[in-house]
Amino acid sequence: YLGKKIEAFEIKMAALLILIMPLTVLGLTAIAVSVSPGQSSVLNPGPHGLSEILYAFTSQGNNNGSAFAGLTGNTIFYNLAGALAMLIGRFGLAIPTLALAGSLALKKKSPAGAGTLSTTSILFIGWLIVVIILIGALNFIPVLALGPITEHLLMIGG
Repeated sequence: YLGKKIEAFEIKMAALLILIMPLTVLGLTAIAVSVSPGQSSVLNPGPHGLSEILYAFTSQGNNNGSAFAGLTGNTIFYNLAGALAMLIGRFGLAIPTLALAGSLALKKKSPAGAGTLSTTSILFIGWLIVVIILIGALNFIPVLALGPITEHLLMIGG
């Protein structure tokens, strides 16, 4: 990448970066729907309640901190879980990013070879888009099917 050879360490740090946010959001959502303090704050049971919890942790883990009005977020459980989501969302992403940057900064540039994929090529752009969509879909389609998609189908079905 940019004349630097990508090795196992860089791949591991990139994979860690890709997994931190979904693991944080989905993990805390799973805990919240599994324990009574998490369940008791949901005013709308069913798929909408799951959507409220998922949105709260998605927002907090991505440094926004908002929630739906149907979730009583000012409880000890949600304050602590939200703080954990924010902590992981900030530092959990910063540490591997700095490790990746430091590793690449120490490497010398190498000339492009026959197997080099240019970052300005259509092929690179296409692969990047496919990988981003695929990883996002594999991470979130199951929980979206249980929450907002189910709620939509229930609304249009009567």
